[in-house]
Amino acid sequence: MHTELRYPPEMQAVIDEMEARDGYVSDISRALRFRPELFGEPVSAYFQQVMKGPSDWTEGERELFAAFVSKLRQCPF
Repeated sequence: MHTELRYPPEMQAVIDEMEARDGYVSDISRALRFRPELFGEPVSAYFQQVMKGPSDWTEGERELFAAFVSKLRQCPF
């Protein structure tokens, strides 16, 4: 467990639940929850726009691209 960071209690509970369920919490998941008002919420809104907003590609195609890049980069997220 990352003890050097102090999450808000509600976010720590979410991280603890994810860790118990999955045995692992990715760094991006931790970053999105560390100070959500400064990073997590704006970045999540951007990701939603990229993945679900207007595009020549379908949502499924964009998901496939993201999964492929994650696999290439050996990213568990």
